[in-house]
Amino acid sequence: MSFDIATAYWTLSPGHGALREEPLPVPGEGEVEVRALFGGISRGTESLVFHGRVPESERQRMRAPFQAGDFPWPVKYGYVSVGLVEAGPEELLGREVFCLYPHQDRYVVPAAAVTPLPAGLPAARAVLAANMETAINGCWDAEPRLGDRIAVIGAGVVGALVAWLCSAIPGTRVCLVDVSPGRADLARALGVDFCLADQAPADNDVVVHASGNPEGLRLALTLAGDEARVVEMSWYGDREVSLPLGEAFHSRRLRLVASQVGRLPAERTPRWDYRRRLALALDLLRDPCLDALISGESDFRDLPAVMPRLAAAAGEVLCHRLRYPTSD
Repeated sequence: MSFDIATAYWTLSPGHGALREEPLPVPGEGEVEVRALFGGISRGTESLVFHGRVPESERQRMRAPFQAGDFPWPVKYGYVSVGLVEAGPEELLGREVFCLYPHQDRYVVPAAAVTPLPAGLPAARAVLAANMETAINGCWDAEPRLGDRIAVIGAGVVGALVAWLCSAIPGTRVCLVDVSPGRADLARALGVDFCLADQAPADNDVVVHASGNPEGLRLALTLAGDEARVVEMSWYGDREVSLPLGEAFHSRRLRLVASQVGRLPAERTPRWDYRRRLALALDLLRDPCLDALISGESDFRDLPAVMPRLAAAAGEVLCHRLRYPTSD
């Protein structure tokens, strides 16, 4: 069997990655060959992978669908790829698709692993699909209702998307909270209210924490009203987090709920699966205001030099988009 060559990004050691060439098999029955157009860096999770901070207990659960290698390294990791189908079933040929694939310029996967982009969604914006799925899951776990007062702490991509989704519910008062005054521009672009952490309104019906900083979770507990739900969407890798659960946490009967995109909420599973959730995420991304969540773009070939800067830029990077070469 003859093979073409693909180029992929691998994390090889703490804080160091490189491009590697590898064989690209000929697609078989029921498979597609995809040429990547755009990719996206999920900065929070990928920074933990880049620095080798995935806890041993979570290494199996943290595996990406088409990951190669094992944590901590060497590992080919990532789950945001938008590309063009160049070989495979006739109904997919020439279609732009989203796939949960690592950073690689060409790849072969089962046809069922790709989802065609809906009409009206530019491929360059579809890199937000994984983040939108996470935000949808977070909203399901938060259970916002008509007229709720909602605080979302952390104006990163996921937090901003959660605030944007919640603000579409009639009667809600949604405030996106961050320590950086510069994130007010992002909130304005998305049409949601913004405030700094020390000015955040209290007595909320729902508080969603997505800052990735334990201080933000402690703030979330203070902003929640009695009997309110606090949803934790941050993941800390191997860091321990302490919380003031001995103060008014019990007397106020607060509910602290974990949210993670890898599992659908139990009450959804009779009717929803991952494919239906992804289709919803892609459909919601058709709104052009969401382009405000793209904070930068670089060439895929520059990723070994770009990744250390992205990993170190906590609070500065939103979604960093990778652009793949249009020809060999």
